[in-house]
Amino acid sequence: MHKDLNKCLLILIFVAHNTPKMNLTQLNAISPIDGRYRGKIEKLANYFSEEALIKYRVQVEIEYFIGLCEIPLAQLANFDTHLFQELRNIYLNFSTEDAQKIKDIERITNHDVKAVEYFIKEQFDALGLQKYKEFIHFGLTSQDINNTAIPLSIKEAMDAVYIPHYFELITKLQELATEWKDIPMLARTHGQPASPTRLGKEIDVFVVRLKAQFTLLSEIPDAAKFGGATGNFNAHKVAYPTIDWKAFGGKFVQEKLGLHHSFPTTQIEHYDHMAALFDALKRINNIIIDLDRDFWTYVSMEYFKQKIKAGEVGSSAMPHKVNPIDFENSEGNLGMANAIFEHLSAKLPISRLQRDLTDSTVLRNIGVPFGHTIIAFTSTIKGLNKLLLNKEKFAQDLENNWAVVAEAIQTILRREAYPNPYEALKGLTRTNTKINQNSIAHFIDTLEVSAEIKQELKAITPANYTGI
Repeated sequence: MHKDLNKCLLILIFVAHNTPKMNLTQLNAISPIDGRYRGKIEKLANYFSEEALIKYRVQVEIEYFIGLCEIPLAQLANFDTHLFQELRNIYLNFSTEDAQKIKDIERITNHDVKAVEYFIKEQFDALGLQKYKEFIHFGLTSQDINNTAIPLSIKEAMDAVYIPHYFELITKLQELATEWKDIPMLARTHGQPASPTRLGKEIDVFVVRLKAQFTLLSEIPDAAKFGGATGNFNAHKVAYPTIDWKAFGGKFVQEKLGLHHSFPTTQIEHYDHMAALFDALKRINNIIIDLDRDFWTYVSMEYFKQKIKAGEVGSSAMPHKVNPIDFENSEGNLGMANAIFEHLSAKLPISRLQRDLTDSTVLRNIGVPFGHTIIAFTSTIKGLNKLLLNKEKFAQDLENNWAVVAEAIQTILRREAYPNPYEALKGLTRTNTKINQNSIAHFIDTLEVSAEIKQELKAITPANYTGI
């Protein structure tokens, strides 16, 4: 038994030492957002990659030091303000090599934020600013950096990547709503033929829903914690008791970083606003899933054909097929995004006592649902751009469902005080027999109403009974 175990261990050690290390590529990446779909979400790396997080941490540390100089603290009163731009260049010109230096320091410190502090101190040495080094990260805990850097990265990712994609989708839907505003179509409630509508209006419903959600989204603050080890500015207060540190924290977070200052807090941001953001993004994604499924269904009903690209294959077995794969891809990616957004919004606001570490590893995954969301937006837009209107099918479905004008006839009969109009129409339409223009006309002729009313009723068709 022991001999077998030792043999297995030796094999494992041999394999570990002899397995070649692979450089990460799109082909060997584990996650599809960093592999197959990397090209669609590459811009998000500027906000949610490890390198980006490190850069944002450096930015917060530098701006904090500048903020201390601007108070000014007595020991920083003689700092040359002309050097502020030199300090800002540390993060403005931040490179992959700089990020790697910080990771190398982290291997020694085993603390990611402390590694940033040591890196900046090295930069101060290079600038001849040694005597000011101890005011880097002065009075702070790591969460003062993380809970400002991460909200800042989310805010800038929303502005630079998410919102442009979002409005690209809305713009496309608006264009289609306008183009097809006069196309009558059979509505379906419970999957059954219902009072007709217009294609443009059905699309406009999604436009209005998405715009309304964006309004709600815009009202959510980009909240950040900044208050020392347990949120009380303890270290700041003991060192400089006459300074209003709460006012400083608010000014720093709001004016330097453009965020909302949460106060009071524990050691960490309570993440309620961030959770609200993720819930809002999830709601938006649900609307787009609804849209994806509707258009998928329209394609299956032959309301739309799809543009064919030379060389593309729809099915490996059935050459005739042109599958609505873009809407399917979008729906799948939105589902992935929502699962993670849901966990983030449920988990982040919960932390034991003044803080536990569960938020740290969870926060590192924020870019993942954003990635799946952007992939989905791109796929939905691609699907919409492929659509070819099949007017004949719209007209055919309307012509095959004359029973839907029963509501219109009934309503006019009610207007005219006709006795039991609902029951009269029910008797006509709920017989499982085919209703067409002739049977409707024959029914109208049997009604005891004036010739003018009969003419009015006969003018109603499934194609013109579309409301406002």
